[in-house]
Amino acid sequence: MLLPRGLRIALRVATGLTLAFIYLPIALIVLYSFNSARVASWPIAGLTLDWYGKAFANAGVRNALLNSVEAAIGATVVSLILGSLVALAVQRHSFFGRQTLSFVVVLPLALPGIITGIALNTALRTIGVDFGLLTIIVGHATFCVVVVFNNVVARLRRVSRTAEEASMDLGADTFQTFRRVTFPAIRSALLAGGLLAFALSFDEIIVTNFTAGVSTQTLPLWIFTNYQRPNNLPLVNVAAVVVLLLSIVPVYIASRLTDDPAAVAGARG
Repeated sequence: MLLPRGLRIALRVATGLTLAFIYLPIALIVLYSFNSARVASWPIAGLTLDWYGKAFANAGVRNALLNSVEAAIGATVVSLILGSLVALAVQRHSFFGRQTLSFVVVLPLALPGIITGIALNTALRTIGVDFGLLTIIVGHATFCVVVVFNNVVARLRRVSRTAEEASMDLGADTFQTFRRVTFPAIRSALLAGGLLAFALSFDEIIVTNFTAGVSTQTLPLWIFTNYQRPNNLPLVNVAAVVVLLLSIVPVYIASRLTDDPAAVAGARG
């Protein structure tokens, strides 16, 4: 149904205003990261790359960035293993409590981060685990596993079991069938889920705040700690741009992999 011209214009204006409200502040952060002045003011005094050099020369920023990357990689690996195994079990087998298991796996993504953080902090303290990078990885994996699970389940639903059954009939065992038939069909979904898990973990702050302890600091925690310090504001802007890039790029690639018709056709083939 063709909408009236006035309504179409109004919808376009509303869409433009909404997008501007969301993305203009982000654009300002990126612009301020090149501001030659230490104080954020408009219009900016000039453009410079000095703050990027100073940010990467700062030991606190480098250590926090390294911790974020290590935590994100660790959480992604754990999520890929657990998420794919649960997805295969739920989608390829029938057993009592299958729907309940699916709900339990997906639930952590819907829970408020502060609840998950408090719960993990309490549990880890109760069993006497020292807080650090390992506990951050465990905390992030609780919700990162969901995106891998969802991606793999969605792909398995579109992949016929005929090829797997034929492989088994021809004498291949379970692991051979997975390596030669199942894995090639779901590898793009695994890659997309892994990229999303990395992005979720890299910019996470709420759960991290409860599982990092006092000796380990990720880049989002460093930003939060230094944001109220005027002298560090230019470095905070640079760190924010790094977080933005390392969050948006994996999400963009994952969305392309998920929507790629060739990948879907290959999975079905």
